[in-house]
Amino acid sequence: MSQEKEMSFLEHLEELRWHLVRAVIAILIGATVAFIFPDILFDKILFAPAEQDFITYQWLCSLAEMLEIPALCIGKLPFSDFVSLQMGAQFTWHIWGSLIAGFVIAFPYVAWEIWRFIKPALHTGEQKKITGIVFYVSILFLIGIAFGYFLLAPLTVSFLGNYDVMGKVSNRPVFTSYVSTILMVVLGCGILFELPIFIYFLARVGVVSPLFLKKYRKHAIVIILLLAAIITPPDIASQILVAIPLTLLYEVSIVIAKKVYKEA
Repeated sequence: MSQEKEMSFLEHLEELRWHLVRAVIAILIGATVAFIFPDILFDKILFAPAEQDFITYQWLCSLAEMLEIPALCIGKLPFSDFVSLQMGAQFTWHIWGSLIAGFVIAFPYVAWEIWRFIKPALHTGEQKKITGIVFYVSILFLIGIAFGYFLLAPLTVSFLGNYDVMGKVSNRPVFTSYVSTILMVVLGCGILFELPIFIYFLARVGVVSPLFLKKYRKHAIVIILLLAAIITPPDIASQILVAIPLTLLYEVSIVIAKKVYKEA
C-alpha cells in the first residue's frame, strides 16, 4: 500500500491544513500587493466602470455606430463623486477589496494546492482522465471574472446609475454600495462559471447523470435565475445577462456528463 493510503484520518487533516496554509499565504501575498497600490486597485480597476472612457463603453459606442443602433452607446454616466458615510468605511473596504483581489490573483495556485491534496486519493487512471484540471478550473474562473468585470459590471453601473424614478432624485451612490456591488458581481461570476467542473465531479462520483441533468433542465434554469438574482443588482437586464451564459454552461455540463458516463 502507498504511504498516502496508510495515512490516518488525523494525518490527512494535518496534510489538508498545510495545503490550506500555503493557499492562504498566497492569497495574503496577493492581497498585500493590492493593498500597497490602492490607486491601481480602486482608481484603475474598481472605479473604472464608473468612467465614461471605460473600454466597454467605447466598444458599445463603436458597435452602435457600426450597426446604426444609437441606443447601444451609453451616452453619459451620472457619477461625479462618491460619498462615504462611515468613518472607517474606506479602510474596511480597502482591506476587503485587497483580500478579494488577492484571492483572484492567487486562484490558480489555490486550485493547484487543492488538487495536490485530492490527487493522491485517486487511482492512476482517474488522475490521467482529469489531467489539466487546474488549468481548466483557473481558465473558467478567469473567464467568469472577465465576463463580470468587462460586461456585467459596466452594464449594471450604467443601468442603475442612470435609472431615474423621478427628476428630483439625484444618483450619488455611497462608496461602500458601489464597491460591494462591483466585487459581488465580478467574484460571483467567477465562481458561477465553475459550473461545468462542479457537474463533472458530481457525474464522476455518480451523483448526477446526463439523463438526470436533461430531466431537470427546467428546474436548473430556475435555480440559475435565482443565483443570477443573488449576485446581480435588482434589475432584470443584469439577471438575464448572467443567466444566458450560465444556461449555456449547463448545456456544456450535460455534454461533459455524457463523456464521463461513456468512460465509466
